[in-house]
Amino acid sequence: MLEINLAMTVLVVVLALSFDFINGFHDTANSIATSISTKALPPRAAIALASIMNLVGALTFTGVAKTIGGKIADPFSLDNGLIIVMAALLAAIAWNLITWYYGIPSSSSHALIGALTGAVVMAAGFQAVNFAGFLSILEALIISPILAFVIGYTIMSLIKTIFRKAHPVKMNRRFRTLQVFTAAWQAFSHGTNDAQKSMGIITFALIAGGYQINMDIPVWVKVSCALAMALGTSVGGWRIIKTVGTRIMKIEPPNGFAADLTSTVVILAATLLKLPVSTTHVISSAIMGVGAAKRFYQVKWGTAQKIVTAWLITLPVTFLLAMVFYLILHLFTIIF
Repeated sequence: MLEINLAMTVLVVVLALSFDFINGFHDTANSIATSISTKALPPRAAIALASIMNLVGALTFTGVAKTIGGKIADPFSLDNGLIIVMAALLAAIAWNLITWYYGIPSSSSHALIGALTGAVVMAAGFQAVNFAGFLSILEALIISPILAFVIGYTIMSLIKTIFRKAHPVKMNRRFRTLQVFTAAWQAFSHGTNDAQKSMGIITFALIAGGYQINMDIPVWVKVSCALAMALGTSVGGWRIIKTVGTRIMKIEPPNGFAADLTSTVVILAATLLKLPVSTTHVISSAIMGVGAAKRFYQVKWGTAQKIVTAWLITLPVTFLLAMVFYLILHLFTIIF
């Protein structure tokens, strides 16, 4: 029995690191698409910068990890906790790969949160879900893209006013330089929030498996998740980079700077509040807000609609997928 428990725990850790790796290349577009689109950075340099800053950001904070690991459900009171986490990770990974294949910048955060909630409900019923914690996470996921749109619109409006008489060529050159720094900070903020989610899910599994008695994040978990995300980022997610960088609006250096600065502020604020947000939602919304301030009609609202649709269906789809995966895994453990 102990050997089976250990094997399942190891498998969960492998799946969580795989999710982090996929999250890295799935969400690479979030931090570098604008800088590549405006030619502020060449693709290889942008990916290298994003990988390094993602790594640094992932090692800096743990508050979001504790929120994911303990606010949706209590890992100390659940039976079959390892199966729950395994089902959640399989569902989230499946959805991330599907949306990556079609080039849709969907939310890894929504996928993991929806999947973990669905697996918990399937295992122990709705009463096992901490709805106060779940709703606080849901509020952050909903409010953050709205804030990003408003702040992006405001910053771009200020840039238009302040630099209305500036020479376009000189202005673009200066903002390209600034974009190198905002892209780095954006990648850092991405690491502070997104890598935390896998840290939380591994800690949840360690508690469920009886290998840990509190929500403190072990050092090896922090390092392994940070490295997995950085490695995934280094692979790049060119399908999604193309969507975010070119198919929402035509991005110029001032627009890219405004969008990067906006998303960095929103994501870091969420990290400091220990709240998981969707970096995909935040950055895409920031680009839409910037585009609306530049010229409303130039935003490709058809692409924006597809992205919003993916956002809306991610939670329920991964919720149901996790329930199916939990049922299959539970039957498998009963048979064998």
